[in-house]
Amino acid sequence: MTQRWRRLRILSQGDVALAILEIREMAKRVNMSSGATAALATAVSELVTNVTKYADRGLISMRPAVQIRRPGIEVIVEDRGPGIPDIELAMKENVSTGGTLGLGLPGTRRLVDEFDIESQPGQGTRVRIIKWS
Repeated sequence: MTQRWRRLRILSQGDVALAILEIREMAKRVNMSSGATAALATAVSELVTNVTKYADRGLISMRPAVQIRRPGIEVIVEDRGPGIPDIELAMKENVSTGGTLGLGLPGTRRLVDEFDIESQPGQGTRVRIIKWS
């Protein structure tokens, strides 16, 4: 049975906290471990913050996922912002176009079990992650 998506619009920095709250509640419902929940909440915080920084608005979609009796959560964060011109470069440690430490996307990838990113300059970015408990 396919789980239903929970979707939230990302319009401001305040939506970061709302997304984290939703992820933590969903993690509780699927009995995700506290360590996995913390890692997922951190990853979601980073991705949603990126939307507010670089694209102004976007969408986060999340749903429970199951892999042979192991709970998890699948999350998609997407925007119609400026996009990332060089994904390979953006995924390197300490590389930033926004004046930050450049740890966000590489750190997010390390925190989750599955990480996919698609981006087109001028079209936006879509990141899909899954964290298993």
